[in-house]
Formats: sequence, structure tokens, C-alpha cells
Amino acid sequence: MKLTIRKRSLGTIPLLEVVEEKKRNDILPLIIFYHGWQSSKELVLTQGRYLAEAGFRVLLPDAFNHGERKQPIIKIPSLTFWQSIHTNLFEFGFIVNHFKKLGVVDDRIAVGGVSMGGITTCALLTHHPEIKVAACVMGSPQLTNYRQRIMDHATKLDRFFPQDYEFLLNWVPDYDLSRHPETLGDRPLLFWHGIHDVVVPYNHVKEFVKDNSDRNLTFIKEDEEHLVKVPTMKQITAFFVKEMLDTNE
Repeated sequence: MKLTIRKRSLGTIPLLEVVEEKKRNDILPLIIFYHGWQSSKELVLTQGRYLAEAGFRVLLPDAFNHGERKQPIIKIPSLTFWQSIHTNLFEFGFIVNHFKKLGVVDDRIAVGGVSMGGITTCALLTHHPEIKVAACVMGSPQLTNYRQRIMDHATKLDRFFPQDYEFLLNWVPDYDLSRHPETLGDRPLLFWHGIHDVVVPYNHVKEFVKDNSDRNLTFIKEDEEHLVKVPTMKQITAFFVKEMLDTNE
């Protein structure tokens, strides 16, 4: 199978579009897949290839402050991090709308992401019922607790952070999936996490899955750290195929 990897710019958003060449103008199910912290769209391209080979149109955007939009990390702890996620949330609908106007996307919309991209994925689920399926890889559905974790870490290191830190990030609780699990409904959501992850806590996912056993969740835990390998990418692809393609046959 021959794939087309097209570099696009949607306003100020650089992204890669990955799709089977013969079907590049067809209406296909869409997956927007987000990269992680201090990464770029090119570093999730292998995952994008697997998904495109399975029959999806895959979009890999560069988050704000990353890739072609790279900026120095601001010295105030986590400002660049949260700014990047917040911008992902702002830009999601813009990206979907663009490809709908092109006539190559219908209502079969999914999202996924790694680490920061997984956090973005969980946040999007709280406000976008049009997302049919999602995969959070090494991310956290507990945004508020993750915000607190960063603040605690900065305090231990005696680093400056604003006294109104929580107010400056007052949008976070509204996008916290663990606080609003009802917004998930019965939509399929995959969690993949390494049990030795010290970057994004494994327990955030473990607790969410335990507290929401009535939801349509798939939880894969591995004897890994904060790292995604090829077998995991294939598991993610198989999940999207099962939930988006097989159900439509």
C-alpha cells in the first residue's frame, strides 16, 4: 500500500496528513493524533502510518511551542506545557472544520495522543461529543491532580510560580475527565500506560478506570516506563480498527 504524507499549514498550524494515496480524496474516518511534550508531529508519524494503512485519514498537528512552532520554554513552571495543551483545545474544532469543508471527512471522528497528547485527548472528550472513539497513551484523565503535581514539584525545588497559579489555570477543572466522567457516555476509550511511568502517573489512569468500571474503557498496562514501542502502536491501531471500522461493516 502506498501512502501519501502531505505537509499542510492550516493558518498557523503545521500538520502532516497521512492517508492511502488511492483514497486521498475519499471520505474516510478521521483520527487526529497528538504528540507529547517537547516532541513533534514527525515523532508520531510511525503511529500515523499504521493508522493510515488501516484505512484512516490521519492528521498529526504540531502543538503550540513545538515542532515548527518551537519556542524557548518559559521559565515559569508548566506555563509552556499548559499553554500548549490549551492551544490544542482551541485548535481542534478548527482542524476538523477545515477538512469537513474539503469534503473528505464525515462524522467518524476520533482522537488520540501520547503523554501531553493523551492529556489533550482526555480534555477534548469533556466538551466534544462528536468524538466517537479515543486513545490516551501515557496521558492522564486527572488534569486537576496533574496541575497540583506540577505545583508540588516546583515547590520542592524552590522554583518560582505565581501565587494565583490555580486561578490562571482555572479552565483545567472543567476539562478534567475524572471530574466529568459522565461526558464520556458510552464512547470507547483506550488507556495504555507503563506501570513504571514517573513522568505521568500510572495511578491517575488506574484510579480512573476503577472509578468508572461502568464505562466503555479498555485498559492496557505494561511493564514499561514512559515509552511507546512498536507493539503498542499496533495495539492502538487495532483498537481504532475494532471500534471504528469493524463496527461499520
